[in-house]
Amino acid sequence: MTTRIYEIESVIYMLTEIKKPELLIPAGNLEVLKTAVIYGADAVYIGGDLYGLRAKAKNFSMEDMKEGIAFAHQYGKKVYVTANITAHNQDLAGIRTYFKELKAFGNDRPDALIISDPGVFSIALEEVPEIELHISTQANNTNYETYRFWHKLGATRVVTARELSLEEIIELRAKIPTEMEIESFVHGAMCIAYSGRCLLSNYFTGRDANMGACTHSCRWRYHIVEETRPGEYLPIEENERGTYIFNSKDLCMIEYIPELIKAGINSFKIEGRMKTALYVATVARTYRKAIDEFFEDPAIYERNKAAYMEEIRKGVNRQFTTGFFFGKPTHEDQIYDSNTYEKEYTYLGTISGEKNGLYELEQKNKFSVGEVIEVIKPNGATHQTLVKKITDDQGNDMESCPHPSQNIYIDLGMELNNYDILRRKE
Repeated sequence: MTTRIYEIESVIYMLTEIKKPELLIPAGNLEVLKTAVIYGADAVYIGGDLYGLRAKAKNFSMEDMKEGIAFAHQYGKKVYVTANITAHNQDLAGIRTYFKELKAFGNDRPDALIISDPGVFSIALEEVPEIELHISTQANNTNYETYRFWHKLGATRVVTARELSLEEIIELRAKIPTEMEIESFVHGAMCIAYSGRCLLSNYFTGRDANMGACTHSCRWRYHIVEETRPGEYLPIEENERGTYIFNSKDLCMIEYIPELIKAGINSFKIEGRMKTALYVATVARTYRKAIDEFFEDPAIYERNKAAYMEEIRKGVNRQFTTGFFFGKPTHEDQIYDSNTYEKEYTYLGTISGEKNGLYELEQKNKFSVGEVIEVIKPNGATHQTLVKKITDDQGNDMESCPHPSQNIYIDLGMELNNYDILRRKE
């Protein structure tokens, strides 16, 4: 095997000696889990109906969880289950039962549990010692002594707090056991609160962000009120469009794969357990391509940076920032005039079968015969094509498909495969 040498900031890398980082993709339901696996994830993280910090996601029933883990294992991929709530007394008995149920999955039990609460961690050690334990970013993991602490207790991986710079992670890597893994968020929404410890949602709505029910109060529009003039709302703005003072841009580090590798990060984590299959497919296959091309030949990666960013922007986003990786964010990392996503493409559905020369699709948004749409494939290919025919499940011709979740059959004038995703440029 030939060893390729790559220089990053005067550090020489021999790529045959560096293990590829894991690409860890989110999934809010079984459909998205399968999409993540097919589109390039090395591992997927999911939540059950309880005990994870995305209560508004569809999440997984125990049956779906078992099926999803079995599907991932069939492809040689891993699944991590979140149990990272801040637990109260009344949660503990249920958590113990939940872990026993996961253990009963046998060979298709989760590959790891993601935990933030020391009490929940202790229960996991007692009930499922055969399952790896990862420490959630919610545990405020900002220094190497914290990593050493969790390692001594039995954790195999710790997720860095998002407030760490690459420089801090490099120092951390040098001062923790070699076998201990570092996982870091490299893409997705940023929380305005320190490591996600936000009280705004609970204060305004009674829905606790630390129990999985965040209302994203940080994205709301705010005014100030002078205490002797109740009802007079003074805008915190310089123009008429409004100001969203807690509204961060989304994290995106796809142009800095070498720097992430240099820092010693073992797992590149994508945020987004409430996102669609289209978002997950777009982000997963693009990061997969970037990582693989870097390890194939760093020169290819450098040439394709602009192409990676062009494709990443096709997923919903709030513009992009590098977060804390290169120092503390400034006003340039906030969005002041809108709290909505930028959305270039609409998700139309995922191919799930074939019948009588037509391809089956569970339609997600309306499209019509004669429209030009795009087909994205797990191998990274994208094809623009024309919708030639749509029928319902009885074979009746349709001019369009206006009803979400309707099962339809289509002809796009090209060969399609299961898990191909259709999208339309807006």
